[in-house]
Amino acid sequence: MKRSKITLIVLFFLSALVTLAAARQSDQRFQASKSSDIFHSILRELNMLYVDTVDLEAAVNKGIDAMLSSLDPYTEFYSEQEETDLKMMTTGKYAGIGAIIRQYPEKNLIAIEEPYEGMPAAKYGLKAGDLILRVDGEDMRGKTNAEVSDRLRGEPDTKLVITVNRPGVSDSLDIEVVRSVIALPAVPYYGMVENRYGYIMLESFTDGCSKDVRRAIEDLLSQGAEGLILDLRGNGGGLLTEAVEMVGLFVPKGTKVVETKGRAPQSARTYSTNRAPVLPELPLVVMVDEQSASASEIVSGALQDLDRAVIVGNRTFGKGLVQSTRPLPYNSTLKLTTSKYYIPSGRCIQKIDYAARRNGTDDKQTADTLQTKFYTAAGRTVKSDGGIYPDTVCVLDTMPDILYRISTDVVLFDFINNYCLKNPTIGKMEDFVVSDSLFDEFVDFIRHSNFKFESNSSKALEMLKDMAELEGLADKATEEFKSLAEKLQYDMDKDLEVFREDLKRLMAIEIATRYYYQRGGLYHSLKEDKCLDLAIGILNNPDAYRDILQVLKD
Repeated sequence: MKRSKITLIVLFFLSALVTLAAARQSDQRFQASKSSDIFHSILRELNMLYVDTVDLEAAVNKGIDAMLSSLDPYTEFYSEQEETDLKMMTTGKYAGIGAIIRQYPEKNLIAIEEPYEGMPAAKYGLKAGDLILRVDGEDMRGKTNAEVSDRLRGEPDTKLVITVNRPGVSDSLDIEVVRSVIALPAVPYYGMVENRYGYIMLESFTDGCSKDVRRAIEDLLSQGAEGLILDLRGNGGGLLTEAVEMVGLFVPKGTKVVETKGRAPQSARTYSTNRAPVLPELPLVVMVDEQSASASEIVSGALQDLDRAVIVGNRTFGKGLVQSTRPLPYNSTLKLTTSKYYIPSGRCIQKIDYAARRNGTDDKQTADTLQTKFYTAAGRTVKSDGGIYPDTVCVLDTMPDILYRISTDVVLFDFINNYCLKNPTIGKMEDFVVSDSLFDEFVDFIRHSNFKFESNSSKALEMLKDMAELEGLADKATEEFKSLAEKLQYDMDKDLEVFREDLKRLMAIEIATRYYYQRGGLYHSLKEDKCLDLAIGILNNPDAYRDILQVLKD
């Protein structure tokens, strides 16, 4: 009798829960229908009665953008006209000329900064330093980077005429270029370091990138690589499936890499490796930084959880959200966040809880991992409050202000333009160095240019003087202001000498890029890379490598 009563009570509560869930679902459907009716009614009234003609498409798009912005930064609407941007994000491909462009403020124009190797810009004769005057006769003066970029893109195999001013050439040049599909290389550079270890830079997780990495690994193994460094710094992610394939290069077939979980039942899915690894045991170091996100975090986090790699660098971005695309009417698309991903230890690496942010509560940590301990396959404790924490932290030097200003100003750009005019070649990429005499030429060029540098302390002093004048206090501190101005007088010549070697490295990177494109610049940027040196040091010490991947005993 008692058992029957208990059964009835349980059934009653289950029935109540089902009824409550159904009621909530019904209420949700009603609210959706209600909101849709109100929105369409507003549009109708605007179209019929508003005092001025309303651009309904623009108004609707703004409304959509405002609605989606209240959710998370990755849920986005793409109109039919924006489908190209979406395809480029997922494939790394677009139709255009294949070049990086930059602002050239002094002439209110856009300049070609770097043509991609083998792409139409380079193939048809555009050069770094060319100032874009017109595209198919349309004046580009005063246009933004985005506006010129949109004008340069188009359908594959279509022609356009780009009119440019070229350094050292008096007359403008008309250059006919045929657009083509631009496939941005997922692996812009790989090679041997210390003649012992393979190094691979992976820039994005686009379609087929795991195959590119596989080919690079096989080539490096043929050169005698005794270990591998996979560089994911600055890699903002991409395709989840490619991340799984990437992990599969290093772990046994059938290993679980990541799970996705969301509100909808169909969002729950487990991804495991399905191929035999290329490097099942070779020592592996993965480099990450604050800009390593999404798929980069799946790869680095999974390899950490599986104790397959040592992670070097800095805490990653913390994007553990999965997006899916949903087709909408009139060839538009919704890129929708549908789930979160969880790596082998059970961690969700999402850092910001956007639901909590919308509700006005704490958003510093995602609730999925709050104050929870997680363990690797070997039993190592791993942090779980967003992002991937490296096993070994790389402390980077702050870039001096003078270097930052020079790197972003046109003064270095102009100097290298002149250098390239005088020097058709620079010899082998690996052998190129910036001599002291070339550096001294650059310093002299700076002195005779329009380049101006004002220190932050000098700017602060001027602001203080302005405030004192407004408050009628400037006269009381005239001598003090004069004394401070003298003491804070910036000595650019001194800084140029202090940071001589840093500036020479910057020059080498930029010059090598002109002659050997992206791979030239990357090669020289790695020459004095502290994080790379740290990774090499770990591989050079097998005992240290093993110790990092083992559980420390009390």
